[in-house]
Amino acid sequence: MLQALILPKLNLEILSSVCKSKQYRIIVCHDLSNLEAISCVERGFSAFERTSKMLCFMLPLIVLLIALLITLSFILIIILLIVFKAFFLSTQRIFKSLYPRKRMNIPITFLGTGQAIPTPRRNHTSILLQYKDENILIDCGEGTQRQIRKAKLNPCSITKLLITHWHGDHILGIPGLLQTLALSGYNKQLEVYGPRGTLFHMNKIMNMFVFQGAIKYKVIEVEGKFFENSDFALEALPMTHGAPCLAYSFIEKAKTRINKEKLEKLKIKGKIIAQLAQGKDILWNNKKIKAEDLTYSQPEKKISIILDTSLNKNMEKIAENADLLICESTYTKKDEDASGFKYHLTAEQAAETAKKAKVKKLILTHISQRYEFKEKFILAEARKIFKNSEVVEDLSKVEV
Repeated sequence: MLQALILPKLNLEILSSVCKSKQYRIIVCHDLSNLEAISCVERGFSAFERTSKMLCFMLPLIVLLIALLITLSFILIIILLIVFKAFFLSTQRIFKSLYPRKRMNIPITFLGTGQAIPTPRRNHTSILLQYKDENILIDCGEGTQRQIRKAKLNPCSITKLLITHWHGDHILGIPGLLQTLALSGYNKQLEVYGPRGTLFHMNKIMNMFVFQGAIKYKVIEVEGKFFENSDFALEALPMTHGAPCLAYSFIEKAKTRINKEKLEKLKIKGKIIAQLAQGKDILWNNKKIKAEDLTYSQPEKKISIILDTSLNKNMEKIAENADLLICESTYTKKDEDASGFKYHLTAEQAAETAKKAKVKKLILTHISQRYEFKEKFILAEARKIFKNSEVVEDLSKVEV
């Protein structure tokens, strides 16, 4: 603590030498009668010193407190943002499922469109159907995994494999695909569906090759409706091909949607909207609101796939009212008669099936090598009967 040495006027040099080793505030007093004033000044100095020391002690605490308050404020803001985001996403999911919106298209990629003998333009048969988190591969002919790469798709996204039958041009790509999945860290369980004998053949494949790594998979032999969730169903019916063979249908379920404009007009908000989607009438502002007045039905969407078969009654049944029928068209009528081969369809037969089943569009695939660069003959034959027909090429994409 600084001390004051109050002395009458002396020799300053002597005074300085006396005070050199101690902390004194030197006040030279010319008039000892002013000691009281000098004492007041010293008391002011002492108060200032105490205040300064207190501020030096308190300042770090104040800074620390301010930093703590700012940190807590940031944490509170982050928590509020997380809660708001969770609430927003939850509400958005509810509204997306209820309110009218542009319907989601279903992409279909044709990885291979050839018959038993591939050509430079047509790979062995394989089709990929994508729907939300599902990637459904229908058949897996030789070279399918390279076609997947060319189409800039991820093989590890595949969730289901539907096998129509076990002829080589429809399944020879399975071993390579399984090996790629194992080496790529595939973290799902691959669901393999097929006709009678599928479990036997899958076990043969797994025992025939020395696989590196492993993947989880399950094999189910199917017929009729074999998969269903809240969004879609999968069905299979037997075909006639000299070996157990199936045709498949993917059916997106019909959904109840709410008319957003009517909802806003009545100013209906909150969780009560979910009751309307369930078809339940509600009470709003003491007024009964009928669900049928605010909702409408979004119809189902159906995609049917018929590969490798001779003409049979189940074709029309599996394809009935389909939005899209993908059908084999190996020959024209003229060449089928010449070949004498009875286990494939002509373009004419595919078109007749589409017409009888009342489908909206027909896509022809599984084209014989004899029609390389001559697909126009197949297309012309089909369009005579069913105008909305197309012949597809490798890596073509369509949306339903």
